[in-house]
Amino acid sequence: MTLHSNARTCPRSRRLLVDRVLVEGWSLAAAAEAAGVSERTAWKWVDRFRREGEGGLEDRSSAPVSVPARTPADREQLIRWLRELRFTSAEIAETLGMPLSTVGAVLSRNGLGKLPRLQPDEPANSYERPRPGELVHIDVKKLGRIGRAGHRVHGDRRAQVRGIGWEFVHVCVDDATRLAYVEVLNDEKGQTAAGFLRRAVAFFRRYGIRVERVLTDNGACYRAFVHALACKTLGIKHLRTRPYRPRTNGKAERFIRTLTEGWAYGAVYRTSSERTAALAGWLDWYNRLRPHRSLGRKPPLTRLAETNNVVGTNI
Repeated sequence: MTLHSNARTCPRSRRLLVDRVLVEGWSLAAAAEAAGVSERTAWKWVDRFRREGEGGLEDRSSAPVSVPARTPADREQLIRWLRELRFTSAEIAETLGMPLSTVGAVLSRNGLGKLPRLQPDEPANSYERPRPGELVHIDVKKLGRIGRAGHRVHGDRRAQVRGIGWEFVHVCVDDATRLAYVEVLNDEKGQTAAGFLRRAVAFFRRYGIRVERVLTDNGACYRAFVHALACKTLGIKHLRTRPYRPRTNGKAERFIRTLTEGWAYGAVYRTSSERTAALAGWLDWYNRLRPHRSLGRKPPLTRLAETNNVVGTNI
């Protein structure tokens, strides 16, 4: 049972009030004062108990039994049909000659207050490649450069640092093991992304992993000719996500969240160089020691060691 947020009593305290009046002989005024309610409220609960018994002490809906001015059901159905044709609230109101507020209330009551609600939720597309290197996810995260101590150190949010620029954190995550490789670079141009890809492939090769496919978004650096040439030279098939569907590259997105929370924003840094220097230690901890929920609470390198089709893994 859900009580009204302003209720002064509950069924148990109401029964206590009733017993004091009907069994112990308290006056209505004394029982009401002890319960912290008015005499009128006390009489309401006593009267309900006399007429209905224990059930009369339960909360009741405050909604009216009937609403004479409520929009008819056939008109509500018509509003829903127009909404499914992607009419705006204003267009529906003009078409049907109804007040905009009424149309808005009907749409909200039917869960159609916003146009995106017309589209059903996409089914979960969770997947995991069985073989290390079969697919790696690549993405970029922009981080503001640190020029001097900010509000995290001195606590003064009024002192802002502007115009310092950005750093670009390129990440690469293996789909099967979640083994990760990260670099902090100066930009996200095609040549930079291609160089990062070559070094990431070399990193995974040291662990006995041959990268077969790479998945990226549709950023300009991944559509550049130099990046396509790097993929062809390395013998890697390049896959790109569907436009406006970042969840397709969800493993990279989720790793970036873990990376920023644990490394980029997880400590106080005085300079960007100090933050970059801390990356190697954090990344080693992530790959070797951090329990991963999707891996049965095992770190990536432990999952890699258990993979039978990886030979000569140097952990």
